[in-house]
Amino acid sequence: MDDLPHDHPSAKPADMLERIALQMTSSLDLHVVLTTITQGLVNDLDAAFARIWLLGPGDLCADCHKAADCANRERCLHLKASAGLYRNLDGEYRRIPLGALKIGRIAQGWGPLSTNDIQGDERLPNKQWMADNGLRSFAGHPLLFRKELLGVLAMFGRRPMAQHEFDRLAVFANQAAVAIKNAQLFAEVEQMKNRLQAENLYLREEITLQHNFKDIVGTSDAIKAVLRKIEQVAPTDSTVLLLGETGTGKEALARAIHHLSPRNARPLVRVNCGAIPANLVESELFGHEKGAFTGAVARRLGRFELADGGTIFLDEVGELPLDAQVKLLRVLQEREFERVGGSQLLNTDVRVIAATNRNLNEAVVAGDFRADLLYRLNVFPLEVPPLRARPSDIPLLASFFLDKLAKKLGKRVDGVSQDTMARLARYPWPGNVRELENVIERALILADGPVVQIDDQLLLPRASAQSPAAGTLDDVARVHILQVLTEAEWVIEGHRGAALRLGLHPNTLRSRMQKLGIKRPN
Repeated sequence: MDDLPHDHPSAKPADMLERIALQMTSSLDLHVVLTTITQGLVNDLDAAFARIWLLGPGDLCADCHKAADCANRERCLHLKASAGLYRNLDGEYRRIPLGALKIGRIAQGWGPLSTNDIQGDERLPNKQWMADNGLRSFAGHPLLFRKELLGVLAMFGRRPMAQHEFDRLAVFANQAAVAIKNAQLFAEVEQMKNRLQAENLYLREEITLQHNFKDIVGTSDAIKAVLRKIEQVAPTDSTVLLLGETGTGKEALARAIHHLSPRNARPLVRVNCGAIPANLVESELFGHEKGAFTGAVARRLGRFELADGGTIFLDEVGELPLDAQVKLLRVLQEREFERVGGSQLLNTDVRVIAATNRNLNEAVVAGDFRADLLYRLNVFPLEVPPLRARPSDIPLLASFFLDKLAKKLGKRVDGVSQDTMARLARYPWPGNVRELENVIERALILADGPVVQIDDQLLLPRASAQSPAAGTLDDVARVHILQVLTEAEWVIEGHRGAALRLGLHPNTLRSRMQKLGIKRPN
């Protein structure tokens, strides 16, 4: 290598690199650190251009320009910063295989490479390109932190460099590696901190919800058959589709699957797809970046990010808008997604359990549900029996809810009368287990003694919900809206929402509800 003497008039003083080192160590933002290094070399060392590649997973193999030179597609060098002549990070050299080209060889055992004779150095190809751009010198260094390879720092200069500059650049590369590693570690800590904060917020919200029941109650053959299937599918990662009428306890079964799975140390994240406004579904599922839409004042993690490593329960999945169905299909197929308003591709490791009370095959025919998404969800379909198909479980469930709700209401009861239990067994339970719990709670509130009585009026609450003959127009409207909201389970938007049944815009319905004092019961 032909080197200039230390006192050559074109040599830059070492304090130039010292200034860059001070600037890069003053930040813990990885992008700022990388930009400071590359732009500093261009500004202070007269580099024609400078670049940094960092070690990362093999992620663009199908479209990589250097795929033919790649022997191991597990890891490669990712171009992360470029200053000077070339600033584009998506060009030919966006990925470089380890051991390929001069950069890949520097990373994999070649060590530092520096020369002022770039036309005569056989290690440097593309002679014509270097001559066309007036390049005279090259320096490339592996970025090592405690023997861990982080990446490669490389620069081309339009003037020869003095030996002391090459020597100082080697020291600078070690300082750059420390600054990069610190920024990477800080980013990992911040990511973990944000995720834990989001998980804690979600779990606090979940604690406030009232679930139908904590355990699955019943000894009937119908429920035993379901439990046997849960035991078979729970240890796998297969997608489960729970099918059944409203109120049958699909969420309780989803929890059972999660708790019996290897993912039980991570959270089960629940999403009620039918209760989310259509314009916010994608943000709720996949998160959004700051400024992605009006009101997005900060980045928000979506439910798929919160569920990473665990399970996501998509309740009422049949109510998803078609646009969101497309993105959900991509997650199921590729295990990747983007936040709303973002361009970064995020990977997720989530087990999906979906539930619906709709006939999805009919929804596919009607054009409301994608056939390819149904195929992806329908890996392990599980039919949840309605309560009328398991009458032997009604006494057990009634006793379970009686004990649970008596404690909640602060009442002491001995049980229900024989007539009441017979009446419960005969009733068809269109609202299933949820309706049974509600009936028991109403009966407890009205109970005057230790034995709970339930009459037909409690079992047929809609009989008393007829429009009052002598009421005002607002009274009639209130009763009708309440009845439709109850039938729609207080879902306002979507194909099965109350707004569509009433022939109103969702915002109009909300305005009417506010005017009439209609609020969703706790």
